[in-house]
Amino acid sequence: MQEAGDRAVRPQGATARSPAAGGMGAAWSQQRPAEGEPPAEPRAWWAVLRRVLLAILILSLMLASSVLLVYILRGCAPSPCKRQVCWDLLARYLASGNTSAAPCSDFFTYVCGNSQSVQSLVEENRGRLREILENPNSWPPGSGEEKAVHFYNSCMDTDAIEMAGAGPLRQVIEELGGWRISGNWTSLDFNRTLILLMSQYNHFPFFRADLRPHPAPPHRPVIQIDQPEFDIPRKEKQEQKIYAQILREYLTYLNRLGILLGGDPGKVQEHAFSSISIASRLFRFLKPLEQPSTRGTHYQEVTIDQLQEMAPAIDWLSCLRATFTPMSLSSSEPLVVHDLEYLKNMSRLVEEQLSNNRDFLQSYMILGLAGTLAPALDSQFREARRSLNQKLRELTEWPPVPEGPRWMECVEKTGTFFQSTLAPLFLREAFSPSTRSAAMELFTAIKEALVTRLKRLHWMDDRTRKEAQDRVTQLQVKMGPPDWALKPALAGEESQDIQLGPSFLQSILSCVRSLRARNIRKSTQPPSPHPSPWEVSVHYSAPEHAVVFPAGLLQPPLFHPGYPRAVNFGAAGSIMARELLRIFDQLLLPGGCPTCDSRALEGALLCLEQRYAALSPPGRSPFISAHALLESAADLGGLVTALQAYNKRLLGRRGETTLPRLDLRPQQLFFQSYAQMMCRQLSGQDAPEKHSPPTLRVHGPLSNARAFSRYFSCPRSAPLNPSNRCQLW
Repeated sequence: MQEAGDRAVRPQGATARSPAAGGMGAAWSQQRPAEGEPPAEPRAWWAVLRRVLLAILILSLMLASSVLLVYILRGCAPSPCKRQVCWDLLARYLASGNTSAAPCSDFFTYVCGNSQSVQSLVEENRGRLREILENPNSWPPGSGEEKAVHFYNSCMDTDAIEMAGAGPLRQVIEELGGWRISGNWTSLDFNRTLILLMSQYNHFPFFRADLRPHPAPPHRPVIQIDQPEFDIPRKEKQEQKIYAQILREYLTYLNRLGILLGGDPGKVQEHAFSSISIASRLFRFLKPLEQPSTRGTHYQEVTIDQLQEMAPAIDWLSCLRATFTPMSLSSSEPLVVHDLEYLKNMSRLVEEQLSNNRDFLQSYMILGLAGTLAPALDSQFREARRSLNQKLRELTEWPPVPEGPRWMECVEKTGTFFQSTLAPLFLREAFSPSTRSAAMELFTAIKEALVTRLKRLHWMDDRTRKEAQDRVTQLQVKMGPPDWALKPALAGEESQDIQLGPSFLQSILSCVRSLRARNIRKSTQPPSPHPSPWEVSVHYSAPEHAVVFPAGLLQPPLFHPGYPRAVNFGAAGSIMARELLRIFDQLLLPGGCPTCDSRALEGALLCLEQRYAALSPPGRSPFISAHALLESAADLGGLVTALQAYNKRLLGRRGETTLPRLDLRPQQLFFQSYAQMMCRQLSGQDAPEKHSPPTLRVHGPLSNARAFSRYFSCPRSAPLNPSNRCQLW
């Protein structure tokens, strides 16, 4: 009865507690179901089942979340590019790199090895032109295409050139009145000879006359009178002993020229020595070399009449009229002169020679012309020129000139004279609308990044910053082919006055005259940069405030719409950024920005010099000239601006790719492509004062980019991870 009463007073669902348990937990094994209730065992199984189902649900949700997370991560993580252009680029990178080098110490060797990306791009562009010129198409008789092919073939016909020998040049000398070296000399009027040299042979022995934009706004075309171009290096750069050796080598070269042209050895020696004496005296009249960045800031404007009074030995009006036909020139025509004192002294020297040594003056002019035309003659003339260049480079410690195949030289000449004819044919093979669109998108990203970056320059005052931002936003860009390259009618006009002669030299001279006439006609049109589509150099036009990125530059391995974005930003993007920064070269020169924080700017430039000096070999100066310093500053800014633009694109877009089988993150690939763009050796056309060595053009900017050290895990002691970095850009 008590038990029944106990059951009666317990709440429903309560359990009996074991005395031994002390009330700790429920004794399910001792509980009985109450009367009228379902048995406890089925309820327990239901609870277990609910727990199992709940666990399964939680596991399912966790599994689904994991799958979703993997999917998201895969969508964000870079995937390998499987396009053929990417496999081709990978092959280039693997062939050029040297992975045994430590990237934090020698990234140039690590990436470049034996690669020369820019040079290989030049060769590939010329290779496309070669295929066009050697393609057995049937062009209309007299068309520009037919003349271009004929000119190229005559250049390649070395047998015919060898058979002609010195004959074509001797004919030219006879037209100029001959010279004393050969015994047959008709003393023509000096100015008549000078007119022929300038107008018919594009040779300027005493001064240079070109039609260029005026140095000051509005940059109208104007004839500029400049110093002549000399074969012999300037003495001010050489030690006396070295310079004496240079003069001996040049004397040997002139002797070879005179003898090849049939001159008497004794007379040749005398006239060659006299020519060097005249050149040396002209050297002494020259001003010190101006830096290209300051070129145009020092000039004088005079009329032809005024120049005639100051330098009377030259018949200026007759010479300039003949050279710049069909321009209408009068004695009141304004000229721009960069070194008036040189012209005065040059005139006195000419008058002295005309009074005492007229035949030596004639020989000086003809030997100079022969040196200019030697590449169009037989192998004896070309070998004499090649030997001189090699000796001069050895003495001046310039890198040697690699001798390329004959076809490359002929393609280059043909491209120069038949630019409008070959441009549409090249573009058809090498450039597409999709390439242009992708390049414009890249340039827009670079320009936006630079405008943002200008806001943070600590040395730039607000007014200069606003002007700088306006100059960037107002800049016109021409991406790929210029307008004229898309007009086939120009090809016919270009070649109308070209008369290809029986000898290659005669064909060259006809093309030279035609090219000069075309350039003069273009001067009457609005100024515009017009690089050949196959060029790889960027062109900037101050009158238009426009920059041209030629189609030849926007090619693999520097750019392709199918490349990973890291490659395009690192290579072509860095080029675009550095060219934009070149607009501000003047600001970096002493006194170039009076309202800027000069102390901060000078400190940043000094830091740059010290940084490059630390990376240079002992005893070698990283900057031979202020021009090289400005170029290096542009390299530095180009890298950090392109990196900023690329990082912004990474935040805003998914689907980033990288190169297959190359264990590099996108940011590492960015730096790899930047270095690849700089992979080159100084060529024969590179003057050491224009750029720092290629190794410094890689290591200098990378050592100043903190991101490089981070992504390549460089230790603090590594050369490319310095403790201080320069705050220039």
